[in-house]
Amino acid sequence: MNAEPLVLFRDCSVGNALHPVLPSVSWKLLPKESWIITGPNGGGKSALAAAIAGRIPIVPAEGGEARNAFAGRAMLVSFEEAAALIESERANDESDFVEGGIDQGTTVRLFLFRSLPPEQTLLHPLGDNLENHASVRICGIGLILDRGLKRLSTGEIRRALLCRALSSGKSLIVLDDPYEGLDAASRDALAGLLDRLSIDQVDAFADSNQGTELIVVLDRWERIPAGTNRVVELRDRAISYNGGREGYEAIIASRAASRAEPTETSANGTLYEELREAEEQAGTLAGIRSAGTDQEDKNSEALVEMRNVTVAWSGCRVLDRVNWRVLPGEHWLIRGPNGSGKTTLLELIAGDNPQAFCNDVRIFGLRRGSGETVWELKARMGIVSYRLHLEYRYMNDNSLLEVLVSGFHDSIGLYRQPGDSELQIAGRWLALTGFEGRGEERFGGLSFGEQRAVLVARAAIKGPELLILDEPCHGLDDEHRRRILGLLSAIAERGGTTLLHVTHDPTEVLPCEKRILELRPGSDPSWVVLSGT
Repeated sequence: MNAEPLVLFRDCSVGNALHPVLPSVSWKLLPKESWIITGPNGGGKSALAAAIAGRIPIVPAEGGEARNAFAGRAMLVSFEEAAALIESERANDESDFVEGGIDQGTTVRLFLFRSLPPEQTLLHPLGDNLENHASVRICGIGLILDRGLKRLSTGEIRRALLCRALSSGKSLIVLDDPYEGLDAASRDALAGLLDRLSIDQVDAFADSNQGTELIVVLDRWERIPAGTNRVVELRDRAISYNGGREGYEAIIASRAASRAEPTETSANGTLYEELREAEEQAGTLAGIRSAGTDQEDKNSEALVEMRNVTVAWSGCRVLDRVNWRVLPGEHWLIRGPNGSGKTTLLELIAGDNPQAFCNDVRIFGLRRGSGETVWELKARMGIVSYRLHLEYRYMNDNSLLEVLVSGFHDSIGLYRQPGDSELQIAGRWLALTGFEGRGEERFGGLSFGEQRAVLVARAAIKGPELLILDEPCHGLDDEHRRRILGLLSAIAERGGTTLLHVTHDPTEVLPCEKRILELRPGSDPSWVVLSGT
């Protein structure tokens, strides 16, 4: 006898009934199935995942049906969940009213405690035993339990959300791109955990004996949980494959065989010429030097210099006595485990961290706090970061053209009428990043990965002297990832722009990145400069 589906969507739309994200979906989940949801950026993966987890509406058409046995018993881990969490913490920040001027907000311990099943909170009413909780050990967050959520790195936030899901006792866990933002050790640990969960479909980390279903959403077909036996692929906001894992892997192999090897960026005349024209036009328009001009005169001036820089929060040192110098044309890879201070380091440069003013941090030869304004310095920078992406969530109604033009003015959103030349240059950059003809689309209508690619173009549009890239490929599928990495390589090869690049993925390291700043928390020294291979 056929088993009853745990989830059944038959002829349903996902999202707002008038403007659905997915107009027509038919899909079901049977007991003991372990699913991957995959597909390119903008295909609708995250929307389907959110609907399964009960986060957005699922609306049956006439004659359709929607049933979900996990209603009220599902937990979603996604970028949107992380963003909402951080926004809530920032909205409730009371740093202006507390002694010392730093309100750490909700700690990780309290955040996890609130999600525990009642039987566990009764045993430990203050969450004082969380260090011994299996999910805390697996996720490696024992040392950050008493740190405020808003002081966590991107990877630490992801691990805290994952830990909450595993310890919550929920019957369904939906993980949307769970590896993004995690360092290599955390990825390996998570991969082992997902292998176990996908095979057993039993939650070994809650104190109940209820089975836990697992659904994983992935942009790229890698690190697939061992027990995965079903795959649904979405392309162009519709299901393009719905079946067994073996059948899908055969399709993946066929696609890989038919795909031509990517052309080297330096040999790609079209890309290089388009980039040259876009950069030179932007330089003329904004009064910024064109790529490569006057470079010899600037070689002696450090773009970034840090002298014995130390940053601490609540007594915990994030950066410890860092001495570092960046010269024009030196492209740097910045690496280290989650929580090692990579994002903090970049925020000191960008002026987004107040501790820049109590340290000796010099940008373009000027010491922070010596009279320069943040905007004077940002006019010479381009920035891609998690913080910027969060802030742009409030500007969802901006068109893609407006988002790119805002890069000329270093604003979040656009507050002036764009000129014809600005719009023309923005159109060029949309084409360079794979969004040709989509300039009037709303930023909020894009997937997370598509938004990230647009923000890379926004950072590069004015041909900045310093391009700060904090995980620029976060959330990108294979196609967008290849395109963005190729574009960044071309920018470096053109000259005039120096790259500072944070990534946990060794396959994203650019050939131009010959220098490495490695952060090593807990070691003495806590940082080291290496030569790239």
